[in-house]
Amino acid sequence: MKMNAHHKPRRVFSFEFFPPKGVEASANLREAGRQLLQLKPDYVSVTYGAGGSTRHGTYETTKALMAEGFHAAPHLSCVGGTRASLVEQLRAYHSLGIRHIVALGGDLPSGMASPGEFRYAYQLVELIRAETGNDFHIEVAAYPEVHPRAASAEEDLRHFKHKVGCGANSALTQYFYSADAYFRFVDECEELGIDIPIVPGVMPITNYKQLARFSDACGAEIPRWIRKRLESYGDDIAAIRAFGLDVTTELCRKLLAGGAPGLHFYTLNRAGATCTIWERLGL
Repeated sequence: MKMNAHHKPRRVFSFEFFPPKGVEASANLREAGRQLLQLKPDYVSVTYGAGGSTRHGTYETTKALMAEGFHAAPHLSCVGGTRASLVEQLRAYHSLGIRHIVALGGDLPSGMASPGEFRYAYQLVELIRAETGNDFHIEVAAYPEVHPRAASAEEDLRHFKHKVGCGANSALTQYFYSADAYFRFVDECEELGIDIPIVPGVMPITNYKQLARFSDACGAEIPRWIRKRLESYGDDIAAIRAFGLDVTTELCRKLLAGGAPGLHFYTLNRAGATCTIWERLGL
């Protein structure tokens, strides 16, 4: 990967949370937030449920995390939204003092036949720029192992380039466990003239069954050697966790050594694994 040593921007480190449902989940998030705030991340992102099912939750969680002292970047999904509803959400975030948005296409809510006015993330990026100029730093999603719905890797790259061209400032990737997949993707982007930072998304491995379910749903590859090893541990949670921390820490080391512009941790509203990896990396 060709990184210009003279012009190396500061690396950006961030965490992702999801809106909690219920009292216990809210307490878990507060506790995780308290621990992760001590690591002084550049910002935290807050996910958005399918079809706006947690739209209100995203707003409230963003507000709560800001009150704790985080810089927050809410996810905004355009599928199923109208122009008016999206503009209203942007205004609400703007008045909260938010200047950072993660702009996504999003999934069609179950039982909904048509996506409405908006289908793709690039349309949301266009809308944000048209309505708010350069007020927001816009983050978009990238898929080093190819978007699950893309017809081909080439088509996926073309779509990504178009989305970036509509006004994205930087990108966060889907999680992956192959550093090579990431570096190849970044090289291909550079060859196409895409020059925004592409920050790798990192999913610490703590629960194999959950990870396998996520990965099948979102098209992220769990390499066979990792899958087989995790399967062999059965229900030995401590062994899964120890192995998972080793694998994920090593991946982060490779990514940073190779010039990745930062790391974005998918915390699943837990602090332990992210804190451990952070310490091991000496961040």
